[in-house]
Amino acid sequence: MQNGTRLAAVDLGSNSFRLEIGQLDHGQIHRTEYLKETVRQGNGLDSARNLTPEAMQRGWDTLARFGERLAGFKRSQVRAVATQTLREARNRDEFLLRARTVLGFGIDVIPGREEARLIYLGVAHALPQTDASDRERRLVVDIGGRSTEMILGQALQAQVMESYRVGSVAWSMKHFAEGQFTVAAFRAAEVAAKAVLDEALSSYTRDQWDVAYGASGTIGAVGDVLAAAGNEPGLVTRAGLDWLLDRLLKAGSADKLRIEGMREDRKAVIGGGVSVLRAVFDLLDIDQMRVAQGALRHGVLYELLERDEGVADLRAATVARLATRFTVDAAQAQRVGETAAALFVQLDPTARGARTTHRAGRALRKLDWATQLHEIGTQISHSEYHKHGAYILDNADAPGFAVNELHALGQLVLGHRGKLRKLGPLLDDETFARQLLALRLAVILCHARRDPEANALKLDAPDGRSFSIVCRPGWSERFPQSAHLLREEVLAWQKTNWAVELRGG
Repeated sequence: MQNGTRLAAVDLGSNSFRLEIGQLDHGQIHRTEYLKETVRQGNGLDSARNLTPEAMQRGWDTLARFGERLAGFKRSQVRAVATQTLREARNRDEFLLRARTVLGFGIDVIPGREEARLIYLGVAHALPQTDASDRERRLVVDIGGRSTEMILGQALQAQVMESYRVGSVAWSMKHFAEGQFTVAAFRAAEVAAKAVLDEALSSYTRDQWDVAYGASGTIGAVGDVLAAAGNEPGLVTRAGLDWLLDRLLKAGSADKLRIEGMREDRKAVIGGGVSVLRAVFDLLDIDQMRVAQGALRHGVLYELLERDEGVADLRAATVARLATRFTVDAAQAQRVGETAAALFVQLDPTARGARTTHRAGRALRKLDWATQLHEIGTQISHSEYHKHGAYILDNADAPGFAVNELHALGQLVLGHRGKLRKLGPLLDDETFARQLLALRLAVILCHARRDPEANALKLDAPDGRSFSIVCRPGWSERFPQSAHLLREEVLAWQKTNWAVELRGG
């Protein structure tokens, strides 16, 4: 990307939605604009884990305002991510359908460990880049509305990442429902938080890190209050937390709390946030924690740079790691990949040589990832291995990928063989249908696990709902089994809303 390029990150948190706009300057991103709105979607989940209509409307209204500000930005310049509340919400698809429309950009629901990785990336980029800081072993903690992320890392590399379902909004709702601050409520909240976070003891022991950093939300708010009270700016200590707890208990309730340095919108969730933070300090034997300037949204911005053409995409490394872990036949994957790519560019000529900043280039790259992983399910069982592969992708830890990205990849793996009706409305997406046809035909052409005859098939997509397949003269006689599979494939597509014409087969 060129110097001066504007980039934007949208963070759909459980407590607040944030928009960060920055400008690229020699590898660094400098803030030009920042918007934050307290949406508190985290307490908009009902007992069935559905977002209430009111919570969804608050989110849509905020995203519409963000979308207005993002008018004129290209897709490659913006990324929006959603965290724990939308990971939990059973009706998230309903919310996201309209949310993506009013924002004007896609929204990725990211897994907890991916959120942790991006948080660390944002924190690390905001710290000085020196030899001494590169040697520093870091513990990074981010207490959000419904989840808490913990990361161990060094320099720009996150090494151990985890996300726990405990946060300021969730704990305030559960233990301070009426906004009352009592000794018993704080004791119960801290014990409950430690019960969730207990497993962190083995991975985040005191000998694993040199300096503790706290990112975003709760820790930033506590740091502001302590600084306003005369403590060292940017530092949270055990003594400071004890002092703050005393102030909360003396106030007796969130409504009566009057404390310098705390915003009004933070008071309703400070009880839960402080309880979780005190539990983290106790469990991990932390004496002091530095307030980090970087956060999830900054990590998202720098990730946009890493997804640019000039820098290796972490997702490509993740795909390669998954293929290795599940002992994929690399030669067959490459064979199918090259064949599928050649077929796809016949259906969409704009994909030939296209950069991944363009739609066709991104579609070709996702098809390549699917070909690398289409046989990962065979490690479980060859019977219905395509279903096993889709399950793996829906449940794997895959750094760099959002939940919806992995699911889309899994649907290509699921659909590369067998009946097509299982894919339902996905086939209404023209790009997906083209990717799927290219993949399924490539699997047919390579079914004998040897290189197929070059230019065996000529494909075309004469309009938005049809494909034509023309076989090279004499091909069906030379490869009768492949020709049989091809005829079966045409019959499968005829049971969908797509018309497929076969000539010469």
